[in-house]
Amino acid sequence: MSVVREFMTTDAKCVVEDQTLEVAARMMRDMDCGSLPICGNDGKLTGVITDRDIVVKCIAEGKDPRQVLASELAQGKPYWIDADANVDEAIRMMEEHQVRRLPVISNRAMVGIISQGDIARNYSEQRVGELVEHISAKEHMAH
Repeated sequence: MSVVREFMTTDAKCVVEDQTLEVAARMMRDMDCGSLPICGNDGKLTGVITDRDIVVKCIAEGKDPRQVLASELAQGKPYWIDADANVDEAIRMMEEHQVRRLPVISNRAMVGIISQGDIARNYSEQRVGELVEHISAKEHMAH
């Protein structure tokens, strides 16, 4: 049985809640990703921010991304997975919540990220196919 810790990316970064959305956007550009976990100064996960959040909730509202803090978009309960959870549980959560990445938590602090890509490189072909199919089908229906 494989656990999340074996598959996750450990050099994952998070934007700190008191950093601006401009900083978050640059981090996304530099890491070539569309979302980032938001962490408090204590390293604990407080939310997740997406590039779409920055556009819709800041720029489209006429706000300045150099002034708005990441904490202002850290709303709701972020989805995450324990580092020692079974990979099948991570897949189930991704399917259920229609997300491609999950922050990985150990001892109440973020220790990595597990993505569809991490799973695809390391897991059974059939299970990965089901994951991509389920998330893609739900995303297509939502648009």
